[in-house]
Amino acid sequence: MAPTTSEIIAAVDAGHATARADLEALCRIPSIAFDGFDMAPVHESARATAELLERSGLQDVRLLEGGGAPPAVFGEVHVGDDRPTVLLYAHHDVQPTGDVDAWTSPPFEPTERNGRLYGRGCADDKAGVVAHATAIAAWNQLGGPPVNVKVIIEGEEEIGSPHLDAFLAEHGELLAADAVVVADLVNWQVGTPSLTYLLRGMVDVAVEIRVLEHAVHSGMYGGPVPDPLTAMAKLIAGLTDETGALVIPELRKGLRSPTPEEMRRLEALDFDEDRFRGEASLGADVRLGGDPDLPALQKIWMEPNLTVLGIDAPSVQQASNAIQPSARAKLGLRLGPGQDAKVARQALVDHLNAQAPMGLEVTATPGAAGDPFETELDRPPVRAMLAALEKGYGAAPVLMGSGGSIPLLGPLQTANPDASMLLLGVEDPDSRAHGIDESLHLEDWKSACRSVALLFAELAG
Repeated sequence: MAPTTSEIIAAVDAGHATARADLEALCRIPSIAFDGFDMAPVHESARATAELLERSGLQDVRLLEGGGAPPAVFGEVHVGDDRPTVLLYAHHDVQPTGDVDAWTSPPFEPTERNGRLYGRGCADDKAGVVAHATAIAAWNQLGGPPVNVKVIIEGEEEIGSPHLDAFLAEHGELLAADAVVVADLVNWQVGTPSLTYLLRGMVDVAVEIRVLEHAVHSGMYGGPVPDPLTAMAKLIAGLTDETGALVIPELRKGLRSPTPEEMRRLEALDFDEDRFRGEASLGADVRLGGDPDLPALQKIWMEPNLTVLGIDAPSVQQASNAIQPSARAKLGLRLGPGQDAKVARQALVDHLNAQAPMGLEVTATPGAAGDPFETELDRPPVRAMLAALEKGYGAAPVLMGSGGSIPLLGPLQTANPDASMLLLGVEDPDSRAHGIDESLHLEDWKSACRSVALLFAELAG
């Protein structure tokens, strides 16, 4: 007899204390894969993830390395050629912490407050890693999963998966599946599970403006000698209008409009501007950015948007009365459905290089690129995932988009054209992923663990 829904949920819940301890152990590892950070913790995180997957009951667990990429982790269990195969995805790398002193508790010391677990990576995305392991471990307590299971835990998602093409060329055959579960998204609200069907793409570009070989006195040279930081501000400001909407047509190339069905989905969601402002910590007097005629959710999920990710400049505390020799910035461009990431990245590079304010030397360098993604909803695995979410959370799920990006999805869909991509949330709107005081709602996370385990039964059914 196949286990009942209640039995599956009970098996997941019985392992919750172990799952919580495993999550905290992973979150103590500062696995930041960005340039300039120590890569040893990223390798430590990969090894710890492999040990976790082995304990969950996966077989053939191993690190996938090569080409200079941080290690990914793979494992699987095969129960029969006649059974469907589900691939579970998450990532073990995390974002930098930002100002450590701004955190309420240390970012790599997981701390519970009011039903939430605080720490870098607790939500994004080590919660997804442990959710997958927990679902597999629960099924092993029930006699083994009813479907073939593969797990891939990436190690460079937060830096845009720059080695993705080489990784898929070498290991793509391992990832063949009928359904792919990505536990790296956000639920609509706490207690309301979501299936995300639409993701924005992303590119980043570094730009440098050089004026001098060395800094000079701002009083003795200021005026005739241009200030590169002022020039950088003018260059960046010229990309958007007064609302923050992009004004460079080439950066909107290929963008498609929402369908009538998508507009109905947007309108059906109970978007509350005051709640949104609170989740974003946006002041009541600050106007929402972007085209004022567009719904906020359309702007977040389906419109391109530019963000200045960083600027190299003297800190205010260390500032001297000097004109700096150069200025450098990193720009992030999110892309809407229909856009091509590499085309948009080149358009941004070309535009920046062509501006050269005041005749200065401008050098724009392309960085990571990931296309927007859409999943096809009219497929049996999608219906299975919706059923599993409703049983796991005890609440009806909603369909939604996300302004975030997961570069792996497009190439993975191309390699598996018949596979359904099932994007579920382990975060909620107040998780503050990538920000100060990132956190995980522990009860929602338990429901997510249940839902992954229940999906196996729905797919087998």
